[in-house]
Amino acid sequence: MKPPRALLNAAAAALALALSLWAALPAAAATVQVRPGQDLQAAVTAAAAGDTVEVQRGFYRVNTLRIDKPLTLRGLDRPTLSGGQQGDTIRVTAPDVVIEGLIVRDSGTSLKDQNAGIYIQPGAHRAVVRYNDLTYNLFGLWIEKANDVRVEHNTITGLRDVGSSQRGNGVQLYNTTGARIEGNQISFVRDALYVDVSHHAVFRGNKLHHSRYGTHYMNSYYNLWEDNDTYLNRGGLALMEVRDQVVRNNRAWGNADHGIMLRTLQDSVVENNVVAENQRGFFIYDVEYATLRGNLVTRNTVGVHLSAGSTRNVVEGNDFVGNREQVRYVGARDERWGTQGGNYWSNYLGWDRDGNGVGDVPYEANDMVDRLTWRHPAIKLLLASPAVQTLRLVGQQFPVLRVPTVVDPKPHMQPFHPERSNWRDPQSSSH
Repeated sequence: MKPPRALLNAAAAALALALSLWAALPAAAATVQVRPGQDLQAAVTAAAAGDTVEVQRGFYRVNTLRIDKPLTLRGLDRPTLSGGQQGDTIRVTAPDVVIEGLIVRDSGTSLKDQNAGIYIQPGAHRAVVRYNDLTYNLFGLWIEKANDVRVEHNTITGLRDVGSSQRGNGVQLYNTTGARIEGNQISFVRDALYVDVSHHAVFRGNKLHHSRYGTHYMNSYYNLWEDNDTYLNRGGLALMEVRDQVVRNNRAWGNADHGIMLRTLQDSVVENNVVAENQRGFFIYDVEYATLRGNLVTRNTVGVHLSAGSTRNVVEGNDFVGNREQVRYVGARDERWGTQGGNYWSNYLGWDRDGNGVGDVPYEANDMVDRLTWRHPAIKLLLASPAVQTLRLVGQQFPVLRVPTVVDPKPHMQPFHPERSNWRDPQSSSH
């Protein structure tokens, strides 16, 4: 007995649907091998979306290697891709591209054209650049209008033989969201990280040194800066025209100007950082509604340079230890810090009669003795003498002799973090 026509038609339709779905499934990803002497651009062009192009150890001259589809470009035993000092060495124009295990070098040197070792073009979202050496490029990585990019565990060095003004930046982020920049070592560039109009990013575990700025933020919001080292730069971390930043557990040391610059910043938290042996530990200019807590500011020429109406901030639980000048303050009225729990000041000379760990008289920076020592440094030899201490007390008793200053009404007699007070930078022989 023949099956009913309707049943045959249903079976045929089901088979046709199954065949069409099978045909629509993507082909299995392939791995393409490229050997020295072969055309790398041709291999990338011939690869399908989702493929992996594996590049064997060797030297490959590329003239702006273009990656225009989602794929993985992987180096085996660290091959070298050289741009011949023309254009970008690699240009990524598609989303979901992974670049790993390569030496990428010799981009062009045109600041006008912003040549880069790897240029991630607008729309190339979710790019991953990891475990590469990017060396002797104008810009190491230029990332523009690409979201959720990850830059991980790369070593980036710039044009070491030219002045910083003729170099590009190590990693440049422009108009991005959701970037993660983690575990990179960047040096000998203009700014190790330059962050402009880029939001909701994470910068963690990077070592940034021998550059103009370790990091330069502009007009960027809701970013996390955590566990980074910025050292031996002109400036460590510069946050300018930003808000809603979290800056915590970092180390900024040995910078020729400032360790951490906060300029025109609001609604941010700066906590548990070590700022040591800089010309100025913190440079704070036009800052409001920020919280600074738990920081160690030590052995800087100036611990904090505070000016331009920086007020309505919470400054609590910090240790100011051994700075040549604890605070340099420029303002029309006293600025009160430590109103809730106080800070520790290593040059505080007050007393604690009730033994509660808090000084009985407020700490004042920039008093008459401080100002005299700025003008006549030899006075520091007499700081512990009765005459100088009497002069300090006279200045407190006669307000006509004082100028507006930072006042801490609850100075701590001991540091909050005594184990950190003798901090030494990692390059110190005594560390």
